[in-house]
Amino acid sequence: MSYHEHTDHHYAKHIRAGAPAAFKAFTAWDAEVMRGDDKVIPRKYTELMALAVALTTQCPYCIEAHTGAAHSAGATQQELAETIMIAAALRAGGSYAHGFMAMKFFDHAEGGEIPGG
Repeated sequence: MSYHEHTDHHYAKHIRAGAPAAFKAFTAWDAEVMRGDDKVIPRKYTELMALAVALTTQCPYCIEAHTGAAHSAGATQQELAETIMIAAALRAGGSYAHGFMAMKFFDHAEGGEIPGG
C-alpha cells in the first residue's frame, strides 16, 4: 500500500455516503466549471489550466486526470511542457514573493518596525 494509488478514487463512495448533499453540490459545481455549456474558454485551455494548478498543488490524481483530458482535448506535448514550466515558474515565484514576508519577519525579530503594520 502507498499513499497515492491509482484505484483510490473508489473511496469517493464513502465521501458521497457520508456527506451526500455536499458531494452532489461539489460534483455539480465541478462539472459546470470544467464543462458547462456557457464556457468561453476552450476545453483544451481549461484542462491545461487545471493541470497547472494540479502541478502546483501536487495532486497526483488531478495530474493524471487533467493530463489525459488535455491530451483528449488536443493538447500537444509542447503545450504540456510549456504548462509544466509555467506552473514551475509560478510556484518558484510564490516562494520568492513569500520570501519578502520572511525578510519582514526577520527585520521585526531584530527590533525593526513592520511597514504598514
